[in-house]
Formats: sequence, C-alpha cells, structure tokens
Amino acid sequence: MIKHIVQKIRLFRRAKKESYFTLYKVLGFLPNQIDFYEEALLHKSSSKESKDGRYLNNERLEFLGDAILDAIIADVAFKKFPTQNEGFLTNTRSKIVKRETLDKIASELGLHKLIISSTHNRGSKNHILGNALEAFIGAVYLDQGYEKTLKFVEEKIIKPYINIDKLAKKEVNFKSKLLEWSQKYRVDLSFELLENYTDKDSNPVFQSQALLNGLLSGVGTGYSKKESQQQAAHMSLKKIRIDKTFVKEILDLNKKEEEKKIDTGEKGDAQTDLF
Repeated sequence: MIKHIVQKIRLFRRAKKESYFTLYKVLGFLPNQIDFYEEALLHKSSSKESKDGRYLNNERLEFLGDAILDAIIADVAFKKFPTQNEGFLTNTRSKIVKRETLDKIASELGLHKLIISSTHNRGSKNHILGNALEAFIGAVYLDQGYEKTLKFVEEKIIKPYINIDKLAKKEVNFKSKLLEWSQKYRVDLSFELLENYTDKDSNPVFQSQALLNGLLSGVGTGYSKKESQQQAAHMSLKKIRIDKTFVKEILDLNKKEEEKKIDTGEKGDAQTDLF
C-alpha cells in the first residue's frame, strides 16, 4: 500500500505525467523509461526520425517482445504441465500466442486507444494490436527485466484473459492455415520428412520440413509425422509474419516462373509462324 502511494506521488512530479499515468493504469507499476513504451505504441505507418537519424517504430520491439513472450509462455506451460511432453507444451504455447488472441487481449488492455498509427484499419487482418502488444512486452522487458515482465504477463494477460487448461485442449490446425496462405498467393507448399528416430524412452520422433516454392520455411518435431508437420507449418507461418524479405523471395519465384512460361509461349508461337 505504501509503495503504491509513493509511486503515485512520484508520478505527479514527473514530466509527461499524463502519459505516465496512462501507462501506470495498464502496467500496474510506474515505468522507469517511458521512451520504450512510446516506441512500442508507434506503428510503422507513423515512423519518426530520432536524434541519431534512425526511423523509430515498434517493429524492433515487436521482434524482441515476440521472443520474450514465447519464453514466458514456455516457462509458464513447463511449470503448469510437469508431466506433458514437448509436443504438448509446444502446441499449448502456440495456441496462447495466436495473432487473434493477442489482438483481443491488446484491445482489452486498452492499447487500441494508445497506438499511434496513420492507418485507420486496426482490424484482425493486419494484427496491428497484437503486434503492438508484443512490442509493449518488449518495452517492459527492456525497462524492468525478465522477472517483472513475467509477472506482468501472468497478472495482466494470462490470469484475466487466458484459460490455459481449456486452451491446451483446443486444436489449432497450422497446416490448414499455411495451405490457405499458399493457395491465396499461388505458392507451392510441400512437406518432407527429414529424419525419424527414437527418444530416450524408445518413443518414435519425427522431424519434418515445410517448403514454400521449394524454399525451407520451417522445421518441426513431434511424436507423429502429422505433429511434426503441424509444428513445421507453425514455424512457417511465424516466418511469413516476421520475415518480409523471405516472403518477397517466395513471391518473386512466382513472377520468374510466370515470366518463364510467357517466354516459352512466345518462342512456341514464333516457331509456329516459321512453319
């Protein structure tokens, strides 16, 4: 109680006290460096130049927050399900960090009111909210460290909004989602078994890779071929979301293939004319 009173007294003495107060309501504690949080809420459509010439937006913090959130959810799931295998834990983590789930939680936390963006579309298709939440978690990590970030995720995200036991039982078909994406962009999708071995308890383990237009997009491991392909598909979807250069490389292969077909067709026509 005394600690909260002291924090509020400190709050009213700070510059940008309105911003600090807004963040205090979301976080439950007073930020040390408000700049991290301001950057986390700055969408790339509203990038601004910093004093050192860099263009600031929340993409770098999103990258960091994504990794930190994965680690925290893995930490929580590992402790909560002590008898479950790696495949179960990986699936559980994947369900919790789904884009749709993060979008919804970000909205519940009120981040939709704080994000600075020049685009009017903050719906589920572009996941601006979920991306901002990950960036926000990255900001908490830089500002407060891992333990405080773990506490923030547990108390402000998991307890109020996520039923882990219920979610763990829910099936998510990442392979189907990847197939939908590949069909939408006319990308060739294939899965290949890399290896099959047994673990220390003599259980069969499978490792598969997913290929998009022949390019490696993800590798997955599981106790069945289907499970390993699901994990490879999940890693592929994550790579598609994060690695824009990789996506461009895939789509460029489509263009080259189309150009090749056109060239072949033109040559065929020319030969017909000759005869």
